[in-house]
Amino acid sequence: MGTAFAQTGEGGGPPAVYNVGFLLVLVGIFYFLLIRPEQKRRREQDQLAANLKRNDQVVMSCGMHGRVVTLADKVVTVEIAPNVRVQVDRAAIQSAQKAPAVEAREKEREKS
Repeated sequence: MGTAFAQTGEGGGPPAVYNVGFLLVLVGIFYFLLIRPEQKRRREQDQLAANLKRNDQVVMSCGMHGRVVTLADKVVTVEIAPNVRVQVDRAAIQSAQKAPAVEAREKEREKS
């Protein structure tokens, strides 16, 4: 007739400790490749937004260039053309350069 297959209690796979170890290694890889760099970038962005000053030249995330006119807690007014001012969120500012007058004063201080 047919052959009967006996089932035993022995598992054919690796011990459970190996599976848990593999998951821990996988979580570690995700942390160092995805989470940590994003946290670093976010910290740098927050520091950039906190250090904005009046007359700084900024580039927004949409690519528009402008000059900081006024600062508030969460909103920055940027002049993108003569007499054209827009309000943007601080998080929308991608990069900033110090105002030319401020840079000149800092260079004079370093020379003194």
